[in-house]
Amino acid sequence: MKTNRFLILGILGCLIVAIGAYFWANNLMDSLYALRSPLKDTPPAAGQALGKPLTHRVVFVLIDALRDDTSHNTAVMPFLNQLRSQGAWATVHSSTPSYSAPGYSVLMTGAWPDVSDGPAMNPNSGEQARTWTQDNLFSAAHRAGLKTAVSGYFWFQGLIPQQEVDASFYTKGEDKAADVDVVNAALPWLKSGDYQFILIHIDQVDYAGHHEGGPQSPNWDAAATRSDDLLKQIVATLDLKQDTVLVTSDHGQIDRGGHGGQDPIVLLEPFVLTGAGVKAGQYPDIQQADDAPTVAALLGLNIPATAQGVVQTAMLNLEPAQLVNINTALAAQKLQLLTAYQKAIGYSASFQPDPKSVPDLVRAMDQAKANRLNAERIPRFVLAIILALIPAVILVWKRSRKIAWLLGGAILYIVLFNFGYAVLAGRTYSLSSVASSMDIILFTAETAAIALILAWLALAFILKWFKSTRRAGAENTLAFILTVLYLLALPVLWSYAINGALVTWTTPEMASMFMGFLSILQGLIAAVIGLILTGVTALAAGIGRK
Repeated sequence: MKTNRFLILGILGCLIVAIGAYFWANNLMDSLYALRSPLKDTPPAAGQALGKPLTHRVVFVLIDALRDDTSHNTAVMPFLNQLRSQGAWATVHSSTPSYSAPGYSVLMTGAWPDVSDGPAMNPNSGEQARTWTQDNLFSAAHRAGLKTAVSGYFWFQGLIPQQEVDASFYTKGEDKAADVDVVNAALPWLKSGDYQFILIHIDQVDYAGHHEGGPQSPNWDAAATRSDDLLKQIVATLDLKQDTVLVTSDHGQIDRGGHGGQDPIVLLEPFVLTGAGVKAGQYPDIQQADDAPTVAALLGLNIPATAQGVVQTAMLNLEPAQLVNINTALAAQKLQLLTAYQKAIGYSASFQPDPKSVPDLVRAMDQAKANRLNAERIPRFVLAIILALIPAVILVWKRSRKIAWLLGGAILYIVLFNFGYAVLAGRTYSLSSVASSMDIILFTAETAAIALILAWLALAFILKWFKSTRRAGAENTLAFILTVLYLLALPVLWSYAINGALVTWTTPEMASMFMGFLSILQGLIAAVIGLILTGVTALAAGIGRK
């Protein structure tokens, strides 16, 4: 009777895990796609324009996926490095999720993905991106009476409020031919001198990373060189004594190709600012959120109202009065943002910031966010610890004689899966290695199934499960599967404690979220395959005894 009860409960548990994992994995990713800023319905109002511009116009050249290390290779990008030697340059640090649409949003709003209200993930293939609800460079330029233009990938048509764009060209192409069309469309605007803020998006480096072998392929450098040639064409239309060009990227790519996760290489980008109003030289590292406020200062616009970044004043030729004006405007903008953000999330900083101190106000906003996260995490950690301990106690109590073997087999599965994942396939533990939803599902299913079967066979032969009774064989296999599921539950519980069951009001901590997501997928496969192996063991044991 006890054996029957264990088998029934074990089989029922596997079914519950399989069904629960299926719905959890789907809803987890859907919640990341659906993430909205706490400020989506209450965007801060734009402040006063900064006044006298430092340049006639800014041409913002966004070379998609350009890694910082590639940008420094003079053999690959000689013209960009020539601009670097003439202008201000630094290394940019971006944030997760390190996809294009979130990166575009940070670059144009100055706010990180959890605040910008831009997409947290790239739209699905063929879909349009969601329009920004927060203040941005295009809106600020239009308020100041400047003319704007954009030429690039069609997601910008959805992201940018189109009433703020005076001239535009959008393409669904991503390769070198599309980039030629993008630059050709922009050249007449550049030559006319009628537009004061122009965004030009060059996409073929990203295309080479995704479709032509990744950054280690010669195709990557070839795409970067072609992008450098296009940059040269763009700058040839400018007079850098009165015009300014900014060259940067939205994210990098891992060596095998791909981005989206927390990998260090995808969170570093170049920043090269050359021309009027710029103090040449190398500068300390900056944040991606600093791009929009710095461009706003160059054009004399208001600092985008939701911007979390700061103006890189050290890079700009500013008179003392202009510097004071910028710092005053920054403090006013950060104070308004802090007030709106604290109200939206229902938590405040634990200290009273100096309303005239930009660093104080930035720190207060970070602390308000941390205070809410901590308040939410403490009860989740308690629950996660309880849920982790209960199965461990039951496992030891029910299977005390075989616990070492069961744990050994489960650990063997973990080792085999990760050997196939990280060593044989060369994947990273981040969204950067996920080419598509079907890619991660099919790869995880195949790798988990192979690892589980190998670990099961090892235990079955060592412990002679095939020579036991049908019930004993089925019971042993089911106990092994439940032990595997227990180990897989630990990173899921850790992710739950850190991030919650689903993404809600802020972006998750990506490393823990991905490990939890990967373990949920493995749990689904292990539960399904485990039920099959339980039946196979019972059948083989019956045949073996005969």
